[in-house]
Amino acid sequence: MKHLNFKHFLTTSFLLACIVCCSICAKAQDAATAKPAAAAAKPPVVAVKGAADLVNSFFKKYKDEGTGAAIDYIFGTNKYFTNTAGISQLKAKLDSLRQGIGNYLGKDLIVQKNASNSLVFYSYLVKHEIQPIRFTFMFYKPQNEWVLYRFKYDDQMDAELEDAGKINNKHQ
Repeated sequence: MKHLNFKHFLTTSFLLACIVCCSICAKAQDAATAKPAAAAAKPPVVAVKGAADLVNSFFKKYKDEGTGAAIDYIFGTNKYFTNTAGISQLKAKLDSLRQGIGNYLGKDLIVQKNASNSLVFYSYLVKHEIQPIRFTFMFYKPQNEWVLYRFKYDDQMDAELEDAGKINNKHQ
């Protein structure tokens, strides 16, 4: 009758467990390094030509002709925006804000997201002499042409950045 060598059994089991653990760790490392490579291979976000042209024309009008012309232009891309009183109120509020923040100096793209081939979102930091504001545009392409779907402006980027800088990014 053969006796089991307990010491040999433990040593063999330990070595086998180490080999299994090492192979699992190696696989996990391969998977972890493969993901960043795949993410790096992902094509960069490409501006949607028609929608980007609308934004560029809006900012050219904003600079050269003023708030009213720019708002009229961008809302004019969508025939369903018929609330002229609301659009006039928007222009008046934006004009009032603009008078208090100085001359327009330029724009920086904050983010552009494509939800699909028919819906795109742009957020811009709009630089003025005294403080920046943010314009957000959402464009929709129901058939062949891009139209404005949503437009917003605000001056709350500083509060968002402060929130983002809180310890553990916890909002209070």
